[in-house]
Amino acid sequence: MKDILNQLFNLNTLSTKTAYRVLGEIAEGQYSNEEVASFMTVFKMRPITVEELLGFRDCLRDRSHAIDLRGVDAIDMCGKGGDGRNTFNISTIASFIVAGAGYKVAKHGNYGVSSICGSSNVMEKLGYNFTSEEDVLLKQLDSCNICFLHAPLFHPAMKAVGPVRKNLGVATFFNMLGPMVNPSRPTRQLVGVFSQALQRYYKYIYENSDIHYQIVHSLDGYDEISLTSEAKVINTQEDKILHPEDFGYDYLQSSDLYGGHSLDDAADIFISILNGNGTDAQNAAVVSNAALGIQCFKPDRELSHCVDDARASLESGRAYDQLKKLVA
Repeated sequence: MKDILNQLFNLNTLSTKTAYRVLGEIAEGQYSNEEVASFMTVFKMRPITVEELLGFRDCLRDRSHAIDLRGVDAIDMCGKGGDGRNTFNISTIASFIVAGAGYKVAKHGNYGVSSICGSSNVMEKLGYNFTSEEDVLLKQLDSCNICFLHAPLFHPAMKAVGPVRKNLGVATFFNMLGPMVNPSRPTRQLVGVFSQALQRYYKYIYENSDIHYQIVHSLDGYDEISLTSEAKVINTQEDKILHPEDFGYDYLQSSDLYGGHSLDDAADIFISILNGNGTDAQNAAVVSNAALGIQCFKPDRELSHCVDDARASLESGRAYDQLKKLVA
C-alpha cells in the first residue's frame, strides 16, 4: 500500500487492473484502517478516473453474492449520495411509487454514511427484514413488485471498509459504485449524481452496457430531480435539460425537501408521503422522480403521461400498499 499511496500522492492515477487488485487486497484485510482511510481520501482530493472506477466496480461485482432475477425486467432507482443536502428519502419513496404503478423494482441500498438516513436505515426502521435469500426476494418481486437488496448482505468485500467509511463520515468513491454493483444486475436504472462530471463518467460506463438508463443531475447540485432548479438528464437516447414545468410543477425551495434531524423524522416523512399526507412539494418531488423511472420502461412515452401514472400510483394508495405488503 505504501507504494500505491506514494504513486497517488505524486498525482498519478491507477490503471483498471491496479485498481481492481488494490481493492481486492483491501477486501481481504491486507491493510490497516489508517492505510485504507488514506487510500479513500485520495479520491476526495482529486477526481476519480473512469479507469479507476471500472476497476473498483469490477472487483466488487466479482466478489458479490449475485441474485438471479430469472428474466424479471426490473429497475434500480437511487441517488448516488454526496450532495450534502439532507433531503428525505426521495428515490426510495419513488421506488414504491413505480412499484405501485405496476413495474418491478430491485432497490439496492445501504445505511447512510454522509447523511442522517440512508435507504436501509429507513427500511429497517419501518420493520423490513433484510434478506439475501433469492427465493424470498423473488417472491417479494412477484407479490409486491419490489424487493430491497441491503448492500452489506451482498458485498462481503465491503466489510473491511465499513468501519473506516463510518468513521470518516463523508461520501467516498464507494458511494459512486453503489448503483453499478446492484447484485441483481437490473436491466434498467435511474441514477442520480451530484455533479455533471460524474454524470459524464456514468454515461461513458453505461453506454457500453445493455442497461436502459437515465442519469439525473439537478443543476444546483442535487443528485435527483429536486425541482429546485433545472436538471440535466442523460439517457439511452439523448441528453436534455428538464425544467419543473416539464413535470407539470412549479419550482420548489430547498426547505421543501428537508429530511429532518433524525431517523424518526425520516421515517415519519416517508410514511406520511406514501400514506397520502405529504405536502404538495414533497409529492411533486417523488412523483417527478418516479415518472423518470417509469420512462425507463417506456422510453417513447411522453413524460407528462409518466407523471400521470406516478401520481395515480401515489394518490390511489397503491404505492403505500406495496410498502405494507413488503414489510408484512
